[in-house]
Amino acid sequence: MSLSADLRALQDRLGHEFARPELLRRAVTHSSMSGPGREDNQRLEFLGDRVLGLVMSEALLRADGQAREGQLAPRFNALVRKETCADVAREIDLGAALKLGRSEQLSGGRRKMALLGDAMEAVIAAVYVDGGFEAAQAMILRLWGKRIASVEEDSKDAKTALQEWAQGRGLPPPAYVETARSGPDHQPVFTIEVRLETGETAEATAGSKRSAEQTAAQTLLQKLNA
Repeated sequence: MSLSADLRALQDRLGHEFARPELLRRAVTHSSMSGPGREDNQRLEFLGDRVLGLVMSEALLRADGQAREGQLAPRFNALVRKETCADVAREIDLGAALKLGRSEQLSGGRRKMALLGDAMEAVIAAVYVDGGFEAAQAMILRLWGKRIASVEEDSKDAKTALQEWAQGRGLPPPAYVETARSGPDHQPVFTIEVRLETGETAEATAGSKRSAEQTAAQTLLQKLNA
């Protein structure tokens, strides 16, 4: 079974040639496109989350032979959280290859953090099933490389870091404002804007208010540090 042009391009960006192309096709198929004879990526997502966790656990232990569990845990969480998976997915333009139902396409599904993060985990599982642990490990370490090196800073909670930044300059705490909500009641999507008294703002969209607030805070921190 051959791959379409968009999936061949994605395969090249992943750096893994699939012996079983149907695994990659399933990994990018959202549940809104599932149906008779067409499996979605939810089961692969479940597996990929565990594979990613094992690879990152080993990588962190190798990177710092003296770190205690209390130091490793926040670093681990920063590397495997959905927002990080979605960021990696954006870097390899995974959204362009997603197979989505019409409703998800119209609501901007290719840019949604939750969909991208889930699909990235599913792709990891697809590589693992197709090529084994070493193939998945090599891909993850290549795609996550710079994040592993800078994880000490990234592991700090973004909202806490932004509040500390504001307090250190004598400013009131940042304000988080819900500016939009979309999607069905059982699966809402929130857009949150974070605002500083000085006028700086940043916005993010996610499947939960907490995730949107964290991503907005991280985006504003990056602006301020730049």
